[in-house]
Amino acid sequence: MLYIGIDLGTSAVKLLLMDQGGTIHKIVSKEYPLYFPHPGWSEQNPQDWFEKTMEGMKELTAECDRTQIAGIGFGGQMHGLVVLDEMDQVIRPAILWNDGRTAKETEHLNEVIGKEALSKYTANIAFAGFTAPKLLWMKANEPENFSRISKIMLPKDYLAYMFTGIHCTDYSDASGMLLLDVEHKCWSREMMDICGVKEEQLPQLFESYEVVGLLKKEIADRLGLTEAVRVVAGAGDNAAAAVGTGTVGEGKCNISLGTSGTIFISSKKFGVDEHNALHSFAHADGSFHLMGCMLSAASCNKWWMDEILKTTEYEREQDSITKLGENHVYYLPYLMGERSPHNDPKARAAFIGMTMDTAREDMTQAVLEGVAFGLRDSLEVARSLGIQIERTKICGGGAKSLLWKKIIANVMNLKVDVIESEEGPGYGGAMLAAVGCGEFETVEEAAEKLVKIVDTVEPETGLVEKYEKRYQVFKQIYPAMKGLFQLGM
Repeated sequence: MLYIGIDLGTSAVKLLLMDQGGTIHKIVSKEYPLYFPHPGWSEQNPQDWFEKTMEGMKELTAECDRTQIAGIGFGGQMHGLVVLDEMDQVIRPAILWNDGRTAKETEHLNEVIGKEALSKYTANIAFAGFTAPKLLWMKANEPENFSRISKIMLPKDYLAYMFTGIHCTDYSDASGMLLLDVEHKCWSREMMDICGVKEEQLPQLFESYEVVGLLKKEIADRLGLTEAVRVVAGAGDNAAAAVGTGTVGEGKCNISLGTSGTIFISSKKFGVDEHNALHSFAHADGSFHLMGCMLSAASCNKWWMDEILKTTEYEREQDSITKLGENHVYYLPYLMGERSPHNDPKARAAFIGMTMDTAREDMTQAVLEGVAFGLRDSLEVARSLGIQIERTKICGGGAKSLLWKKIIANVMNLKVDVIESEEGPGYGGAMLAAVGCGEFETVEEAAEKLVKIVDTVEPETGLVEKYEKRYQVFKQIYPAMKGLFQLGM
């Protein structure tokens, strides 16, 4: 049988066709626009997601036996606010995860409602990208639109609805809304009251591998598929990527170098970081995870290459970088503000330490290192909780760079396992579909049988020592500049 994984990203939807043995037969990617109507705002049109997904599905399945397609699963950008009216029509453009308009609402939640109360209700505190602050912003700034809301959804769930007619979400994605009682896996009454929404406005909750419905006839007809195709709930992109890299069960780690960057630690038990620097979310395997998320990771390198250096020769720019651990330039990777562990939407990117002999490659190296240092900030929080990690999987566009993987391994002093497929969320979505269709009994079984490690990047003692000294300097830069960021620098 064949399974489709749909990775609904920020810049494109990537679709993957996998067989029951885990072999990827085809990958298709379709881009759609991203809108910035005001500085710091970030929006997309959900209809663009649907149309490009349909276009990609046709291309993905053009050369296969479509009767063999048994299931569809998702991985999707998290936290985005999609609102539908009573006719199930989109009320306004989706407000995305990297949108920074909710500083006032986030501060209200953390300071007035209080971080302790929020953590009790949801296991997390408010971050500017989360869904609940977006609802409060909409309530205050677009009251007419707010009053029309019949259903509140997340990005990938809009696709699931369009495919099945079911208003659904999964626990991993719902964890990032600040509306879910993560420990007890139910909607939080307190948070619904705070945000002024009712439970009937929220989607039905599922485990990521559970079937939410079958493909609607009109969708099946448009795609040339049967109505027997099962659609599973899927997962937030990081949880889906963790499934796709085999980061399931107890004490496994995955680093994602996508538009955003994450360090993801799976756990059988529910747990909360007392300072809430890490997110405490449900996992797509039915358990839980801790996650540190930085808002700009591979996007830092893309910005530096595309907008500043004006080049598409990413590999060529990295070829001349040879003096690892000796760079005198530092880079703060806060292009869109920062989430973990600083929770500061006003933070900004910065270079520091340039001299007359600073070269182009020093700046490029600083960008790669700055992202690695930023991820280590979250790893240090996990270590402070007594979590011992010796190795990690890695995925995302940035993981294609051998140099960046080497920097990550030595900055974090972790063995970095490279897997056969780097298509984290899409592969994870297809694996969840296979579990939902009965191909495997559990997500852990699917990961054990399908995910294969093909290489390991080992940390080197000398480099680890050099990067340790540099990290101790890096972690002092943000606190030193925080006051300037608050002035609107």
